[in-house]
Amino acid sequence: MRHSKRYRSYRENVDRTKYHGIAEAVKLLKDNAKCKFDESVEVAARLGVDPKHADQMVRGTVALPHGTGKKVRVLAFAIGEKNAEAKEAGADYVGAEDMVEKIQGGWLDFDVAVATPDMMRVIGKLGKILGTRGLMPNPKSGTVTLDIGKAVKELKAGRIEYRVDRQANIAVAVGKLSFSDEMLIENVKTYVDALLKAKPAAAKGQYLKSLSICSTMGVGLKVDYHTLIAEMKK
Repeated sequence: MRHSKRYRSYRENVDRTKYHGIAEAVKLLKDNAKCKFDESVEVAARLGVDPKHADQMVRGTVALPHGTGKKVRVLAFAIGEKNAEAKEAGADYVGAEDMVEKIQGGWLDFDVAVATPDMMRVIGKLGKILGTRGLMPNPKSGTVTLDIGKAVKELKAGRIEYRVDRQANIAVAVGKLSFSDEMLIENVKTYVDALLKAKPAAAKGQYLKSLSICSTMGVGLKVDYHTLIAEMKK
């Protein structure tokens, strides 16, 4: 696979075998950023779980203190008072059967959908459309809730969902390179803390096996997660 001159130069400037402290890793990402757009910063983790077993599935949500830097378009399925609550909280689109028909017609101009429990019978027919795109509201991800106003506010503010894949890996965006070092570090620590707390009771042995951080166009940097966790406990 051929890489750009910028990417090759980036690789020459960093030691990809070295384990970095989180502050050093963030600094390296910024020092080597050459793109004209504001790159996203992503954290990837490898876990010691077997996702084939339901009792070892790792999934959850966490509200990052400084958001992700991305504008999130929220669709809320709600009626009556909950409809007004979702609108007041800042939902971009709110509705019920009318939104179901719109989606069935091909409209998918939103990033996340939330719903009150009573709406699940209405949007159940959208399973094949939303499910394959990871957009179907789900109680486990906090997107099916009676407190729909709170859910909308958290999503708009930067609440993210994480879920382990078939290879026991998880990757999520935790901000933008334009964020201050302190903002990115705090976001990373908040996410890692949530990930550690989500350890399944059935998981045996070492849970967090590796952690890395990268920017959209940059290479991955290994993070010394032992030191990171120690810092988080202070």
